[in-house]
Amino acid sequence: MLLKLLSDPKEAATMLAAIGDRTNNPKSQEARQTVDTIIEQVRLGGDQALKHYTEKFDGAKLEELRVPPEEIQRAWQLTAEPLQEALQLAKTRIKTFHAKQLPADIMLEGPHGEKLKRRWRAVERAGLYVPGGRASYPSTVLMNAIPAEVAGVKHRVMVTPPGPDGQINSTVLAAAHLAGIDEIYRVGGAQAIAALAWGTESIPRVDVISGPGNLYVTLAKKALFGRVGIDSLAGPSEVLIIADDSADPILVAADLLAQAEHDPLAAAILLTTSERIARAVPVEVEKQLQDHPRRELTSASIRDWGLVVLCQSIEEAAKLSDSFAPEHLELQVCDPDTLAERIQQAGAIFLGSYTPEAAGDYLAGPNHTLPTSGTARFSGALSVETFMRHTSLIEFNHQALQATGTAIMALAASEGLHSHRESVRLRIEHKT
Repeated sequence: MLLKLLSDPKEAATMLAAIGDRTNNPKSQEARQTVDTIIEQVRLGGDQALKHYTEKFDGAKLEELRVPPEEIQRAWQLTAEPLQEALQLAKTRIKTFHAKQLPADIMLEGPHGEKLKRRWRAVERAGLYVPGGRASYPSTVLMNAIPAEVAGVKHRVMVTPPGPDGQINSTVLAAAHLAGIDEIYRVGGAQAIAALAWGTESIPRVDVISGPGNLYVTLAKKALFGRVGIDSLAGPSEVLIIADDSADPILVAADLLAQAEHDPLAAAILLTTSERIARAVPVEVEKQLQDHPRRELTSASIRDWGLVVLCQSIEEAAKLSDSFAPEHLELQVCDPDTLAERIQQAGAIFLGSYTPEAAGDYLAGPNHTLPTSGTARFSGALSVETFMRHTSLIEFNHQALQATGTAIMALAASEGLHSHRESVRLRIEHKT
């Protein structure tokens, strides 16, 4: 069996920690050095460096980086009507949910007439990274472009790697058309992130970069954070399923495979209190892999990063889940609502047997760009706020400064900052 089965809680915790740390290896150190070189070359060489790396990594020799707007529009026109309708349904549901996320400004009037405010504004430019390579991701276009639109971002710039023929997947372009994006560049990998952070002759510098990618994309975002804002440091995808005896092993196996087929580093984990489920799911996984179109990749993921843990109780399963802090958490149990309240750390929680993680990937509404590799301990999904920043506004009058000035001066003196203290004293003593 490809799936490993454990029942010892300590052994399970150790294995889960190893899975969570699966990207920290010698190869990652080599990748960091490669990424640093790429970033510097793009900073110095601009478009020419982008074309060089696109030919080197994607096999595409490009004359122009930008996709012509008419090509984007044509992609939509050539999209089959059922797929157009599916994309439109996804857009409507995603936009409806994200519109509820718009943060409200704050205005507070203090006891002495002072006014204290917090004001939200969208960034000017957002860079949207859409992965390519093993699969095409029109859903990622919508999940990044729509929150930026709702936030009020004026300029949305999309980058995505081309195929060897230099073309972008037609459905990805169709989704971009539907989302109102007409500035798209045929460039991916660390070089695309560097271009968005520094700007080149063709690609404008942006304020925030969002979107998932491979190890090189993630390392580039990490290296350039500070020069540019980022949504998160997304690693390989993962699902953790908590199941009791009420679960259907066929559905559990299908959901594990749905995650494993993303990437050889994707993780698929089952925590169950049922010995029947623990024994049946690995068999069902093997069965569903028989005619799988992505069998080699998916099998590698299941073999290397798949795990079944037989737990003594739901509470033990919940503790193990929280220690892992999964990107996607499915609760295929009798009472998913109660268990969801118990869970503290997860990127997104899918409740009940009729809620496959795939529903969240495509059109449920909440964002599918989620924290991975344990980062759900301190971060959440991409959201409207990703593309916004807030500013404090403070307005004191003489009465307010006089009422609080003694305290301000005492605090300034305690820090040894003479001019801070004087800036308050002078205003109190010399009313203008």
